Amino acid sequence: MPPSLQDQLVVAISSRALFDFEEENRLFEAGDATAYMRTQLERIDVPAKPGVAFSLVRKLLAFNEPGQHRVEVVILSRNDPVSGMRVFRSAAAAGISLERGVFTQGRDPFRYLRPLGAHLFLSANEADVRQALSLGFPAARVVTDSAQAMGNHADEVRIAFDGDAVLFADEAEQVFQKKGLAAFQAHEKRKAALPLPDGPFKPLLSALHRLQQSSGGAMRLRTVLVTARSAPAHERAIRTLMHWGVGVDEAMFLGGLPKGEFLREFEPDFFFDDQTGHIEHAARHVPAGHVASGVTNPGHARELTALAQTKVE
Repeated sequence: MPPSLQDQLVVAISSRALFDFEEENRLFEAGDATAYMRTQLERIDVPAKPGVAFSLVRKLLAFNEPGQHRVEVVILSRNDPVSGMRVFRSAAAAGISLERGVFTQGRDPFRYLRPLGAHLFLSANEADVRQALSLGFPAARVVTDSAQAMGNHADEVRIAFDGDAVLFADEAEQVFQKKGLAAFQAHEKRKAALPLPDGPFKPLLSALHRLQQSSGGAMRLRTVLVTARSAPAHERAIRTLMHWGVGVDEAMFLGGLPKGEFLREFEPDFFFDDQTGHIEHAARHVPAGHVASGVTNPGHARELTALAQTKVE
């Protein structure tokens, strides 16, 4: 029987999300692809420094045990195959077991998410992330200058999620943006018993829940909802999670307070939010990724419309 990734948590990640290739990337962005490839080849035996998502990947892979492969991490990169050699060597030097990679040499990599069955795509390329979200895959643009994970919880993967437009659809956020806080609170109080529609990261939360349920080893998973909601709008969020049958370990209803300091105390390996202002503040304290979804990211809505039209045609 051929190998299969079925029943595993599959994370697709770009080389810049996993390792710090910012110096090399500046050569590529300057239009000198040859110099970029030459530099990567010259440094092939120089292990790259950890990138923003390094801690998340390392800890998720620790769920794997002899005879029980629960997590697969695949490099999905615009890099060329030669540069890919350095990625694999850097992973080996860091003690990270990577077996699979797709290197497209500048072409769009997101189209390979479907055959991988990816539950998450992390990349430093905003266009690739937006396309992945439009195709229905949980995806985030890593903020490459984010703070590194603290490293105080070696046996626990810690992941923080925003609510609206991340775990939940942006139905309520649209009310807030158009009509203000009072209308938002009234809307959510009126619909408190009605579950929110699924957001782009609901499939990831469900996959993480299955991972936790299947694991009897030393590694644990701890999740937190960090939202600008406050009472009475908190109730609908909680009831939605109950309806899904997927809980979170902690919930922070901050009523608009800056999230960064709270996240610093939680010490996540990664934080996902749809609003750039929240991400910029959080990135001072923790590894963070922008989810270009919902009404606060209008380009995403246009891409969804274009994708729907393409499917109709």
